[in-house]
Amino acid sequence: DQMRQTIFEYIEVDYNRTRRHSALGYLSPVNFEQQNVA
Repeated sequence: DQMRQTIFEYIEVDYNRTRRHSALGYLSPVNFEQQNVA
């Protein structure tokens, strides 16, 4: 159960926030949000 939680946190918190997404113009979600907030 601890392993499942650790993997989930890695994917949802670290990986998906830093991975570039083609739908976002190959920006990470964090960078995309920063560009579009201003």
